[in-house]
Amino acid sequence: MPIPPRVLTVAGSDSGGGAGIQADLKTMLALGTHGMSVLTAVTAQNSRGVQGAWPLPAEAVRAQFRSVVDDIGVQAVKTGMLASAELVETVAGLLAGVGAPVVVDPVGVSKHGDPLLAASALDALRLKLLPLATVATPNLDETAWLTGVRVTGEDDLRRAADAVLAFGPRWVLIKGGHLPGDAVDLLTDGSSEHLLRAPRHDNRHTHGTGCTLASAIACGLAKGLSVPDAVSAAKEYVTGAIAAGFPLGEGIGPVDHGWALRPRTPGRADFSPSGV
Repeated sequence: MPIPPRVLTVAGSDSGGGAGIQADLKTMLALGTHGMSVLTAVTAQNSRGVQGAWPLPAEAVRAQFRSVVDDIGVQAVKTGMLASAELVETVAGLLAGVGAPVVVDPVGVSKHGDPLLAASALDALRLKLLPLATVATPNLDETAWLTGVRVTGEDDLRRAADAVLAFGPRWVLIKGGHLPGDAVDLLTDGSSEHLLRAPRHDNRHTHGTGCTLASAIACGLAKGLSVPDAVSAAKEYVTGAIAAGFPLGEGIGPVDHGWALRPRTPGRADFSPSGV
């Protein structure tokens, strides 16, 4: 039997199933890879927000990582919620010897504005984790938090990207989804530059977008795609997932991770994620 590419998520749990490791593993399955997980924190979370969060001990994170990597191996790693400075430093130390592409989603707050990373962890994220990233994927709020650069229009994206690149990732994807107009992101390694545009869908149910995008990028890298090709394919996939997002509970529902696996329905956006 052929072995699918192996992708590891190092992130927190979302009990509502829309973000975190739940979103990561759904994305990895939808894109034909074998997803594995290192749990960093447990959250009590639903469509209305995060009601509580409990980081795991560094020893538990280290043991999970070594258990998976030493036996099964990985072809790409994605990091998400790391909760504390101790866990950021622990994960950075583990990733330093992994020898596989790393996608760092520098999760600071949830979509509802709930903090998911201690303020004291900022320096560890900048100085220990970002230098290990093959691709870093901050949104506009995370970019401002990391660098102090505030993006108010498309013309600011390159300045923001340069500020993140100064911390050492090979590539940075500045996600401009909160800007008016089309959803435009900037991918750059400091020399080459790619603007990725997608139509904006009138759908408020977008919980898990960032986790899903970063995981989809990791899937593409695990399959051997270049960074630009992996990001482009991931953008297609997440655009379709946003278009198909559905209501769940009383607040913001999740994107639909399995949208591409279901039969087309009349009037539904038709995206086919290429390459991943």
